[in-house]
Amino acid sequence: MQFKNAVVLAAGLLVSGASFAGPVVSGFDANTLARNDDSYTGLVNIGFTVNFFGEEYSQLYVNNNGNVTFDYALATYTPFGLTNTSRVIIAPFFADVDTRYAGDPVTYGIGTYGGHDAFGVNWVNVDYYLSSTSHTARDSFQLILVDRSDVGSGDFDIVFNYDNIQWETGEASGGSPDGLGGYSARVGWSNGTGGADSFFELAGSAVNGAFLNGGPNALAGMTYTFQVRNGEISPPIPTIPEPETYAMLLAGLGVVGALAKRRRRQG
Repeated sequence: MQFKNAVVLAAGLLVSGASFAGPVVSGFDANTLARNDDSYTGLVNIGFTVNFFGEEYSQLYVNNNGNVTFDYALATYTPFGLTNTSRVIIAPFFADVDTRYAGDPVTYGIGTYGGHDAFGVNWVNVDYYLSSTSHTARDSFQLILVDRSDVGSGDFDIVFNYDNIQWETGEASGGSPDGLGGYSARVGWSNGTGGADSFFELAGSAVNGAFLNGGPNALAGMTYTFQVRNGEISPPIPTIPEPETYAMLLAGLGVVGALAKRRRRQG
């Protein structure tokens, strides 16, 4: 019953057309990953060196499906568990992004964030895989890696920013035509070893309806910051949505309530 309620709530918010004024920042868009399904870049320079669990990296792969990897490119579209993978991955929203026909392509590049050099990837207004093209749900999220060599050599921050999450799954991952259900998105990171403290998944990962607008672990309007110091990562520091975001959430809930009343009257 809880699962059904979560999905109905998310669907109601989609019907309402609510949009969220969230924390995705402008920039990091000098480069564009051509419209595609399940593709990726070659190695991309991030502009500085990061120490990720004792391994140093100055390049990474930008993957269309909501993640970046340091070891090799990733075309996988159905999200696998980040707690037992052999991949070196950072995933703000690992799910089946498809930019071929609708929405906007993924962009990435070097810039600044909080006064520090940074590298960012924008999955803004992105579509999901569906065998037809008659759908309108979109997601907007962002990954920023922030150089904190002012603290220590190789130190950096990982920032996940979210504006709007209307879908969670592609059709090829068991999702409905509305982008709901199935093997839903995962959020987190892994160094690929499976060892203790070498991975993280945000609560709500792989839980249907959890990350959607209005869901129990809704991402809209949220920022999660992970501080990486001497190769080790601290627990995430979440930033609570601004008051106007809550107002939009309440507006969405009002629409859900109205729809429920209408259904009861019709029944």
